[in-house]
Amino acid sequence: MSKYQKTCLIRGDGGRAIRGILDRIADKWTLLVVATLDGESLRFTELQQRIPGISQRMLTRTVRHLERDGLVERTVFAEVPPRVEYALTPMGQTLIEPAVTLAEWAVDHNADIEASQASYDSENS
Repeated sequence: MSKYQKTCLIRGDGGRAIRGILDRIADKWTLLVVATLDGESLRFTELQQRIPGISQRMLTRTVRHLERDGLVERTVFAEVPPRVEYALTPMGQTLIEPAVTLAEWAVDHNADIEASQASYDSENS
């Protein structure tokens, strides 16, 4: 029996939990937001400036989802104008290591994957 089967099928709920979590963290922006908040507390505009290509709307949706999931905390400071900062929760910090591992894998294998895609496309067009 594979490690996946032991974790997801026997110990878990037939894969339902992992599908739900992967649906959340494997979207286009979540891991970038989590990685950007690693060790920092940032204001919304600072966070947006550090993630090239993310729109205000997508950043808002992403941090709200992460806050709902307990991975990001939002702190509002009673100032004029109000200041809001985002930071990883202790649970959110546990996502850093697997996120970095996945990012390193993506960088290490990107050229191979692109070459494979090009070969496949040329054979199947």
